[in-house]
Amino acid sequence: MSDTLYPQHLALSLAASGVPVLPLRRGKVPFGNCPACADNACGGRPNMKTPGPCDCPDVCHAWAAATTDPAVIVSPPWRAAWRRAVCVGYHPGGARLTVVDLDDAEAIAWARGSLPATRTVPTTRGEHWIYQGAMPSSNAVRPGVDIKSSMSYARYLGPGTGTMTDLPDAVRALAVKKPPTVRSAPHAAAVPAGPGSGECPHRTPAYLERGIAMAVQRITTARSAIHATVYGAFLAVLSRHGRCGCLTDTHVARLFTAAQTKGETLRHCTDAWNNARTTLGM
Repeated sequence: MSDTLYPQHLALSLAASGVPVLPLRRGKVPFGNCPACADNACGGRPNMKTPGPCDCPDVCHAWAAATTDPAVIVSPPWRAAWRRAVCVGYHPGGARLTVVDLDDAEAIAWARGSLPATRTVPTTRGEHWIYQGAMPSSNAVRPGVDIKSSMSYARYLGPGTGTMTDLPDAVRALAVKKPPTVRSAPHAAAVPAGPGSGECPHRTPAYLERGIAMAVQRITTARSAIHATVYGAFLAVLSRHGRCGCLTDTHVARLFTAAQTKGETLRHCTDAWNNARTTLGM
């Protein structure tokens, strides 16, 4: 069996068992959209819940490209992607699964004392705990813990060990917890209010929303230098909105989600955010 085709053979095996698969390139991230689908100009894949279907045969749209169709997996565009792929990804939610991604030893110790035992797969730094059942995905539900299920992808690292159990309420409850609070620097100066407005102009919904949307777009359309792009986007948002307290947990979650969709880990996102704050003296 050719080494370059091994990911494709593994993908076909997983797809036959009902697991939607996709190729992951270097960095363990999905292949970017083709020019015709850039910025979702095509309307998106049907399972992305966006208007209009996309008939592009290429490996587009990250987790939404995941498929169990062998004809797609061996099609010319996908075959070319498999030759460049470094591993196989899958869409847990599409297989009615939830992956609790434990990033380090502390997270694993917490899970062993807090969650029901289930199938376990070793990762580079931690473990994947896999439960039967789907739920909304959520990052950074607690230190070193991400939940990957619907509208997310995970790297396939083997069948694992142990018996898979049903998704417990304890895991579902994790997703309702808020992301880390964004704190303004104690010494930061307030942004002057506009004439007669009596409040910070950064709190204008349209102005703030435009800034966040531009940062998210900057990240999601990046084709290279992802680390630098994420840092630059975080720096731009913080320089404009970080000193007046207008940023909320929801805004930060949108930025982190965009970065993680491009393959950044939670740790990279947190480091980039903290480095940007340090650069600005916050």
